[in-house]
Amino acid sequence: MKRRNFIQLSSLATIGMSLPSAGIVNACSSLPEQSLEFKNLTSELLKEWCDGMLKVQINNPSNLEEHGALRCPSCSHIHGRCMDAVYPFLYMADVLGDEKYIEAAKLVMTWAENNVSQENGAWTVIPNPKSWKGITIFGAIALAESLHYHSHVLDDKTLKAWTNRLARAGQYIYDTFTIDFTNINYGGTAIYGLDIIGDVLGNRDFKEKSKKMAEEVQAFFTKNDYLLYGECKPEADKLSAKGLHGVDLGYNVEETLNSLVMYALKNDDQALLQIVTKSLNSHLEFMLPDGGWDNSWGNRMYKWTYWGSRTCDGSQPAFAMMAHINPAFGTAAVKNTELLKQCTANGLLHGGPHYISAGIPPCVHHTFTHAKPLAALLDHWKHLPEINKTTALPRVTANGIKHFKDLDVSLFSRGDWRGTVSAYDAEYHYKKDYRQATGGSLGILYHNKVGLLCAASMAVYEMVEPYNQQPQPGKDIALTPRIETFKDDQWYTNLYDLTANLEATDTKEVINLASVVKLKNESRKIVSGTASEFHLTYSCAKEGLTIKVSTQQDILEPTTFVLPIASPANELVEFVNNNEITISKPGGVVTIKANVPLKLKEHSGTRTFNMVPGLEALPIELFFETHIKELVLTVSVV
Repeated sequence: MKRRNFIQLSSLATIGMSLPSAGIVNACSSLPEQSLEFKNLTSELLKEWCDGMLKVQINNPSNLEEHGALRCPSCSHIHGRCMDAVYPFLYMADVLGDEKYIEAAKLVMTWAENNVSQENGAWTVIPNPKSWKGITIFGAIALAESLHYHSHVLDDKTLKAWTNRLARAGQYIYDTFTIDFTNINYGGTAIYGLDIIGDVLGNRDFKEKSKKMAEEVQAFFTKNDYLLYGECKPEADKLSAKGLHGVDLGYNVEETLNSLVMYALKNDDQALLQIVTKSLNSHLEFMLPDGGWDNSWGNRMYKWTYWGSRTCDGSQPAFAMMAHINPAFGTAAVKNTELLKQCTANGLLHGGPHYISAGIPPCVHHTFTHAKPLAALLDHWKHLPEINKTTALPRVTANGIKHFKDLDVSLFSRGDWRGTVSAYDAEYHYKKDYRQATGGSLGILYHNKVGLLCAASMAVYEMVEPYNQQPQPGKDIALTPRIETFKDDQWYTNLYDLTANLEATDTKEVINLASVVKLKNESRKIVSGTASEFHLTYSCAKEGLTIKVSTQQDILEPTTFVLPIASPANELVEFVNNNEITISKPGGVVTIKANVPLKLKEHSGTRTFNMVPGLEALPIELFFETHIKELVLTVSVV
C-alpha cells in the first residue's frame, strides 16, 4: 500500500477565500521558524504521550482480559477505546524505527480483539457486548489512518488481519450510521471515517455514503452563528423552550469539525468548506487567551476539561489545516497544544489545569485520543499552511459585547477582562438535567495578567457517562457563581432558571449585563416563603468587575451569592478584613471586596476541587442580611 497524503494542497488552494502564493511555497518547502517550533512542540508532546502510554500498557499474556490494554491510573475499568492508540504508536514506530512501538500497537489491537470486538464488526465501549457500539467509528478511523500512512512497518500477516478487521468495522458503520441516528458527533465523524476507510479498502459504496452524509450535515448549523448543533437526546434537532438547538463546543471543535474539515479538504468540497469556515470562526470566539476552550455553556459540558472534552480527539487538525484561511486558526492550534503540554505530567494528559496541583490522577483516555490528531498533523505536515501564533485570537483583541443569538450567551471584554454570561436553555438529556451555566450566570471570568478566575461546573456533578468520567473527589461544590438558598433540604438557585434573559449595554467605559432571575430547584419549582426573584448585574470596566445582586422581596431564609475563585492551593490567600480578601497569583494580586462580610463555604482542605473543568477553587460566599437587600462585590487585579 503506497504511502501518500490524503489531504492535498490543491484542496487548500481552491477554497473560495484564496491562499496567498507565499503560503503555497511555505507548504511545499521549508517552513518558517515559527511553524517549525509548532512542529517540534507537536512531535515532542506526541512522543511524551506515547512513552507515557507505554508505561501503563499491560503485558500479561496469562490474562487475556487485560493483556495489551492501557491501565488507567484513575478508573477501575479498562477503556474499550484504548485501541485508538494504534495510530500514534505506529507513527512513532515509523519515525523512530523502534520496534517497541510496533509491539505496543499490536498489543492494543490484540486486547481489542479479545475483549471488545463483536461479530457484526463493531467494537464496544467496555468488554460487554451489550454496551455502546457507536465508538466503532473512532477506532476505525485510527486503524484506517494507521494502515494508510504506516502499513509498511507491519509484517504481512498483521497487515492482512488488520485490513480485514477494518473492512468489518467499515461495513458496520456503513450499515448502522446515519447523520442523525444519535448525537451529531457520530454521524459527523463518520463522514471522514467512511471516506478514508473507503479509500484504504477501495470500497466505493463507503465513499458514496460519506458524500451523501456530507451534504446532509450542512443542515446542522445554526442560522445566525453557524454553530454545529445536534448534541442532545433523543432527537438531534430538538429545540429548547427558547427555540435554541443543542450545541456543545467541546465535541464540535475536538471531534466533528475535524472530520468535516478533513473530508472537505480531501475531496475539495467547496460548499462544505464555506460552511465550516464560518463555523470555525464562530467557535474560535470562545477560545480564551491561554488556549482554553470556553465550554461553560455547552450542553455536554459535563465532560469539559478546560482544554477541550474528556474523550474527544483535540482541535488541532481542523484549525491547523485551515490556517491559510484565517491565520488565527493557526494561533488556536498552537495555543491549545501549549495548554495540553502544561496539563501533562508523567507522560499522560490530565483532565484540567489543576489536576496536577490537586494530586488528582489522570484518566488515560485523554492521552490516547488526543495523541491521534497530533499524529495526523505530522503525517500531513508537508501539506499544511504556515502555522504560528503571531495573529491574535479574537478574544485577545475583543472590546465590548458579543452576543450569540443562537445560544443566548454573551461574551464581554474590557481592558484585560474577559467573561461569559449565559442564559442558554438547551438541555442535553430529555429526562435529566445536567446543568451547564445558565440563568444569567457567569460562566467564565478571565484576566490577561492572572489568567482564569471563574469557570462554571455542573450544578451538581453527575457521572452522566460512568465509563468516561472520573468520580468527584471529596465534597461536590459547584464552581458556577450563583445565588442560592436552602429550604426543607432543597437547593434553590438561579442555575436552574432556564427562563432568564440577558440585557446588555455598553457605554464604552462600562459594560453592563443584567438579568432578572428566579431561584428554583432541580425540578424547576420556584422557592416559596422567601425571596425568589433577584436582579443580577455584572458591570465590567478596565478597573475591575462589579457584581450586584438585589431583591425587592423579603428574605426569610439564609440566602447567599457564591463566588468560587479558581486558585490552586499554593497561592497565598489573605483576609485583609471581614469584607476584603486577596489572592496572590503569579501575574498579580486579585482583590475581592464586598459591602458585607466575605466567608468561605465549608469545604475540606485548603481548596475545593471540581472535575468540571478540573479546577481547584476558593468558594467565597456573601450572605444577605435582614436590612441589606443588595449585595455588591468587586473583583480587581493589581
